[in-house]
Amino acid sequence: MSGHLDYEINKELGECYLFMGELDKAEEYYKKAVSSNGIHPDPYLGLATVAVQRGQLEDAMRMYEKAHTIEPSDKSLSGIGLIRLENGETEEAYSLFTEAITLNPENMVALFSLIRLGHELERLEEIIPHLEAYLEIDPGKHEVRYSLAGSFVCLDQKDAARAQLEIILEADPNHEAAKEMLEQFQS
Repeated sequence: MSGHLDYEINKELGECYLFMGELDKAEEYYKKAVSSNGIHPDPYLGLATVAVQRGQLEDAMRMYEKAHTIEPSDKSLSGIGLIRLENGETEEAYSLFTEAITLNPENMVALFSLIRLGHELERLEEIIPHLEAYLEIDPGKHEVRYSLAGSFVCLDQKDAARAQLEIILEADPNHEAAKEMLEQFQS
């Protein structure tokens, strides 16, 4: 039993130090967690984050892939996606983010990366369903709705965009960006 407790404590300490930006300490505890009990993806995800913060992308990739082999998750997929993106492999990144968001529609890293890639790769029509799926879960997330409106504008679907902007302004009449976008239609 103690093995599992050690694992939990070390993982928590790793997360704590990571949050405080103490990368060496975080790494130390994540490594202890890795060796304490069984095989869990979380310490590897933690070690990947440490490596990313240090700019060691190859190490990060190895850790994400390890985590992914143990248990595929939206976190490992979006982590690998970010590194692929960093390396300029936009197509691969796009599929990884799509896979991540299919597993977890609320993965914000994957969602915002897809928005960016949707614009870059001119695939906005493909990302719109992902934005709509997210808003069904969390309709009050204005930055997602604003991105959705922006995507509609780029696709020249002004009525669809206007409808989204009106929902934002109904909830938050002082949302400057939404007001400005709406005014562009009226001019």
